Amino acid sequence: MFTSVDDVSARLAETGYLASPAVATTVFLADRLGKPLLVEGPAGVGKTELAKAVAEIAGARLVRLQCYEGVDESRALYEWNHAKQLLRISAGRDETWDEARTDIFSEEFLLTRPLLTAIRGDEATVLLIDETDKADVEVEGLLLEVLSDFQVTVPELGTITATRRPFVVLTSNASRELSEALRRRCLFLHIGFPDEELERRIVRLKVPGLDEALVRSVVRVVGALRAMDLRKVPSVAETIDWARTLLALGAGTLDETVVQASLGVLLKHQDDVLKATAKLDLDAL
Repeated sequence: MFTSVDDVSARLAETGYLASPAVATTVFLADRLGKPLLVEGPAGVGKTELAKAVAEIAGARLVRLQCYEGVDESRALYEWNHAKQLLRISAGRDETWDEARTDIFSEEFLLTRPLLTAIRGDEATVLLIDETDKADVEVEGLLLEVLSDFQVTVPELGTITATRRPFVVLTSNASRELSEALRRRCLFLHIGFPDEELERRIVRLKVPGLDEALVRSVVRVVGALRAMDLRKVPSVAETIDWARTLLALGAGTLDETVVQASLGVLLKHQDDVLKATAKLDLDAL
């Protein structure tokens, strides 16, 4: 998809995603080497948006597996349409079981889930395995088979191998440690909070109507909040939300009244709000 690292940066920027050199380089290598990309970092820094941006650039279909505790093979890979199978068996009462079984375990009765959908596709595909760390450890074994050979075994149908490998992005908030076997199969990228200059560029791009002085103030305040010992520090997504909030309020400057009235956009816990209210010194920023 990409001719160089600079090409990655330029084309991501066209979609509204401003990438650091490390992000652009790793995306280029993942594409060039055909390796899955494991993107780790705190929530709200653009891990999922990166996969969406790559799909937009490539004109590719985005297939997303949202991981959660309890997700299993039937939700990730495939399952059989049991209701339709029962109807088929009922309709063929005079058939032997061997005759019926050949029919009901065919493509017509197969419900493909994200992993199998991505592998079977003939078109350009970006497979997003989102919040991998929230899935149970057992699911990693399934991912190892998929990411090693890009093939899946369905006992009733045989082995299904990808004719066109998808571009794979796994995201993780590092709520639990992923296995070394899974990490070995991927290129690793950590996305942290951007530096001040990059975050200002992001705010300007996403909230173009905001005054430049206010953009700088917003980024400085968010940076000060991230330096505090909070339960949840503001993400980049919340910086953008706050900038949009200030624009909607018609705020020309950041004063104590405006900040206290809108802190709920940035902070999601009352004890964080109280701590920020007590410690935040706008005059020093």
